[in-house]
Amino acid sequence: MAYPRSFLGLCLASFMLVAAPLIAALAYSAWHSERLAEQSRHAVFNASQAARASRTLVNRISSLERLAMLNAPGLDPDLGRVHASFAQVAQELLQLPLEEDQLGALKKTMAQEQGLYDLLTAPRSGQRPAAERRQVAALAADLAENASEVLAISTRVADREVLRLRAEAESVQRQLVLLVIFSTAVALALALALTRFIARPIAELDAAIRQLGGADFAQPISVRGPEDLKTLGERLDWLRRRLVELEDEKNRFLRHLSHELKTPLTALREGAELLHDEVGGPLSGSQRRVVSIMKDNSIKLQRLIEELLDYQRALHAAAALAPRRLSLDALVREVARGHELAAQAKGQRLALELERVQVNADPEKLRSIVDNLIGNAVKFTPAGGSVEVLARSSGDEAVIDVIDSGPGVPAEERDSIFDSFFRGRAKASARVEGSGLGLAIAREFVEAHGGRISVLAEERGAHFRVALPRRMAA
Repeated sequence: MAYPRSFLGLCLASFMLVAAPLIAALAYSAWHSERLAEQSRHAVFNASQAARASRTLVNRISSLERLAMLNAPGLDPDLGRVHASFAQVAQELLQLPLEEDQLGALKKTMAQEQGLYDLLTAPRSGQRPAAERRQVAALAADLAENASEVLAISTRVADREVLRLRAEAESVQRQLVLLVIFSTAVALALALALTRFIARPIAELDAAIRQLGGADFAQPISVRGPEDLKTLGERLDWLRRRLVELEDEKNRFLRHLSHELKTPLTALREGAELLHDEVGGPLSGSQRRVVSIMKDNSIKLQRLIEELLDYQRALHAAAALAPRRLSLDALVREVARGHELAAQAKGQRLALELERVQVNADPEKLRSIVDNLIGNAVKFTPAGGSVEVLARSSGDEAVIDVIDSGPGVPAEERDSIFDSFFRGRAKASARVEGSGLGLAIAREFVEAHGGRISVLAEERGAHFRVALPRRMAA
C-alpha cells in the first residue's frame, strides 16, 4: 500500500477512510428517515382524505334521504346536484387504498344510491303511488343504514396507516441499529489497520532516535512512509554519519592526547626516579627534596590524565545504559565487600543495613555509583571512624544512603561537590587527595537512570543519598 506524499495527507486520507462507513451509514439513515417521513405525510393525507370524503358522503346520503321523503315534483335538479356530488366523493374514496370489505361496502352504497336516484328521477305523472313510496322509503332506509359503514372507512383507513407506519418504523429502526453496529465495526477495523499503517514510520523514527541515543551508529537509518518522514529519516542518517565522524575524531584526539602527554611525562617521571635513586651521583638534601617533588607531581599528573580519559569514557557510557532486573541489596553488599580491607586497615567500622529491594538498572553503572560513594566515605573518614551503608525502598524509588563520621561537606560546598574536578577541603588528612571526578561520574550515572543524588545536611560527617526509580522509564 503506497503512502501519500506528506504525513498530513496520510492523516487526512486515513480520516476519510475511517469516516467513510460512518458517513455512508448516516446517509442511509437520512434516506430512510426521509422515506419514512414521506410515507407519514402520505398516510396523513390518505387518512384526512378518507375522513373528509366519508363525512361528505354521509352528508350527501342524508340530503338524498330528505329529498326522497319530500315526495314533491320539481326536485330533479336538486337530486341531480346531490347525485353528482355523491358520485364525485365516491370516486375520491375509490382512489384510496381500501381493503376488500371497505371497498365492498362503498360499492354497495353507491349501487343503493344509484338505484334510489333512478327511482326518484323515473318519469311519472302526479304523486307517486303508495307502492313506489314504500320502495323509496326502503331504499332510503338501507342507504342510511350503510352510511355508518361508509363513515367507518376513514377510521379504518387511519388505523391501518398508523399500523403500517409503526411496522415500517420498527423495521427501519432494526435496520439502522444493525447498520450502526456494522459501520462502527468497519470503522474500528479500518482505524486499527490504519493506526498500524501510520504508526510504522513513527515507530521507525522512534527506533532510529533510540539507536542514536544508545550510541549505536553502526546500523544505517531508513524510514518508510510519506516523503516528509522519509526526508526526516535521511536527515537522521546524516546525523548518524556525522556522529560517527565526531566520535572517531574524539577518539583520535584522545589517543593522540594520551600519547602526546604520556610520552614526555614518562620520560620526566623516569628521569626523576633516576635522580631520586642517585644514578647520576649523590644529591644534597635540598636537591633530594626537589627531586621528590618532581617525582610525586609527575605521578600525580599521570594519574590525573588517566582519570580524565576514564571520565570521558564514563560520560560516553552514561548515554548507553543496559538496564536489567537486579537485587540492589546484593549489589551493595558485593561492592562493600571490596572496601572491607581498606576500612579494617584504618580501624573503621563498615556497617550495612540493607532491605531486599529489586530495581531495574544497569548493574555496571550502579556498581560504579555505590563504589564511588563507599570509597569516598572510607577515604575521608579518619581512623577509628564508622561508615554506614543503607538500602531501602520508598514508594516507587530505591534509596541508598552512605553516612560516615568524617569531616563532612561544608554548606558552601554542597552545590559544587558534584561538579567535575571539584575538590573540597579534606579536613581529616592533608594527604587525602583526588581528581574531583568520582562524584561527577556518579551523578552522570544516577541522572542517566532518571534518579537524583544529593548531600544531606548533618551536624557531623557526610550523608550522601541516591534515589533511583525502581522501574526506569522507557
